[in-house]
Amino acid sequence: MTVEFVVSDAPARIVATKTMVGDWPGDRKLRSEFESIASWARKSGLKTGSWFFRELDDWDTPAKKRRWEVGIEVRARKPPRGEKGISIKTFPRTKVASVTFDPDKVSPELVYFGLEGWLWWQRKSKKYRRNGQTREVYPGNPWKSKGAWSHTQVQVPVKHF
Repeated sequence: MTVEFVVSDAPARIVATKTMVGDWPGDRKLRSEFESIASWARKSGLKTGSWFFRELDDWDTPAKKRRWEVGIEVRARKPPRGEKGISIKTFPRTKVASVTFDPDKVSPELVYFGLEGWLWWQRKSKKYRRNGQTREVYPGNPWKSKGAWSHTQVQVPVKHF
């Protein structure tokens, strides 16, 4: 399998999100939070798109204060209103460096470290620099769709020097 670094434009998206605070929440908690957003979207009659996961803080943030965010893209003519615990955010159109891979075939640790190393060299050669938090993007529910899981994408917002 080949893993390539790609710089492209990610479109603007309206995303329904939930934020968790504390130690690494674990797979069960993430799935539960994603499913609560998906359930809310179904009840609200909204079409959904990509699923997102982000760590909002740096590694030097104390574990008990770290923030984690899950979100699902919602498609509507006008931005929907969230409900208790669900916020609506707009991810602006941005340039991203990304890697698409199958976590069953390539270790996520290799992808993350490889992308960080690639970004370091891009910064050193004054081409691109980081411009936001890393996010994982799935084209659908990764627990129910093998296609969504096997097309996991890690994106890092970047900008030109």
